[in-house]
Amino acid sequence: MRPTGPRRIKSPAQLIAESGADLEGHGLRRTMGLFQLVCFGVGAIVGTGIFVGLSDSVAEAGPAVVVSFVLAAITCVFTAFSFAELGSAIPVSGSSYSFAYATLGERVAFLVGWCLLLEYGVSVSAVAVGWGQYLNELLDSLVGWQLPAALSSPPGEGGLVNVPAVVVIALAAVLLVRGIRESARATAVMAVVKIAVLILFCAIAFRAYQGDNLAPFATHGLAGVTSGASVAFFSYIGFDAITTAGEEVKNPRRNVPLAIMICLGLVTLLYCLVAVAAIGALSAGEVAGRPAALSLIVDRVTASGVGGGVIAFGAVVAIASVVLAVMYGQTRVLMSMSRDGLIPRVFEKISPRTATPVANTWIVAAVFAVPAAVVPLDVVLDLTTIGTLAVMAVVNIAVVALRRRHPDTDRGFRVPLYPLSPVLGVAMCLYLIWGTGWATWLRFAVFLAVGALVYALYGRRRSRLAPTGALTGSAAPGA
Repeated sequence: MRPTGPRRIKSPAQLIAESGADLEGHGLRRTMGLFQLVCFGVGAIVGTGIFVGLSDSVAEAGPAVVVSFVLAAITCVFTAFSFAELGSAIPVSGSSYSFAYATLGERVAFLVGWCLLLEYGVSVSAVAVGWGQYLNELLDSLVGWQLPAALSSPPGEGGLVNVPAVVVIALAAVLLVRGIRESARATAVMAVVKIAVLILFCAIAFRAYQGDNLAPFATHGLAGVTSGASVAFFSYIGFDAITTAGEEVKNPRRNVPLAIMICLGLVTLLYCLVAVAAIGALSAGEVAGRPAALSLIVDRVTASGVGGGVIAFGAVVAIASVVLAVMYGQTRVLMSMSRDGLIPRVFEKISPRTATPVANTWIVAAVFAVPAAVVPLDVVLDLTTIGTLAVMAVVNIAVVALRRRHPDTDRGFRVPLYPLSPVLGVAMCLYLIWGTGWATWLRFAVFLAVGALVYALYGRRRSRLAPTGALTGSAAPGA
């Protein structure tokens, strides 16, 4: 019998069994090792947030932006523990969506998947917008020419359409449909390049370090640090995308949690070094609100455009790799939702030739190229941040629910200091949500209301766990 109560839940075992092959009989392939997975994680994280968003965080927190980065990292650490346990216990493509389905029920799972449209889909748009800024910096340093503002900026920022943003999304889609092996190799190369460029930036910027630039330290007080952390949090978005690769990773129960911890530690260290180097080389007032701030700093220190061109090249590579990795995550979440009948079946179909969801990928590219082309970056950043924080709060709750409902489930990792760690994770997420401001809360509330309506009118009725009118071929409900 199918569940008739208000809450429909699938067990971890059922989710894993259903992920083995899609309805067309062509499953995903386990081709990613630990190194590729770490590179994939770095590829998903390091991009617009540090290359473009650093100046916005400095505008809020001043020199205390370093504290803002640490505060955002602490929020991520608690949640990373929860992601690591859930990712090792339920190694499937759905990430937070699947974790919620196994613990909190279908309705919550759908809303989590809806919020992941912000974390993965809309953040693709945000990241792509920042790509155009550094592409112009690179073109200027190489040939002394830039794309006209009308074709490289959205309306409201002096342009008509952001063509580079559309181009980078299209290029990522082409690579993704070719196969996960090719995408993983490209992401690994780009991850190494952007880490090397950020290390080079630190080496150059520390040559001009002036301790006086860090005083006064917290120019806007605790409120500024909190607000800065909410902005800086965008720089960490993407580490959870590692769990979307659960079906394409070798030994996922070991490699998924290990990759999450390695990525988060490496990225936090790198961000703090970049922030200190940037503020030390150029005052907070000069960095705040400046597009392509890292290139500007290097140009000032080296008194030439060559160094800035190198940084711009690194940013172009870095941001492109984020688009690639985050688009990958979005397609896998949609594929999992489609398997469950909550969205149309076209999203679950996998090409037998490339073992990738081709139609799914192109739909994602087409839909999110539109806001990338015409929406200003700051509007997209705020919504992405609050949507991600909401999902992370749910993930921390889910790890508690999984311990209670399925205590014997095989896990490759267990949250330390349980249950204190997930409780602190929820508290930190709510604290940063508070820092986003009431206007963002209102937009997010409207977004959630629309999601609830979509679920009530489509998802709940079409679900493969629906008591009547369900699609054929669905599995029996879990415990």
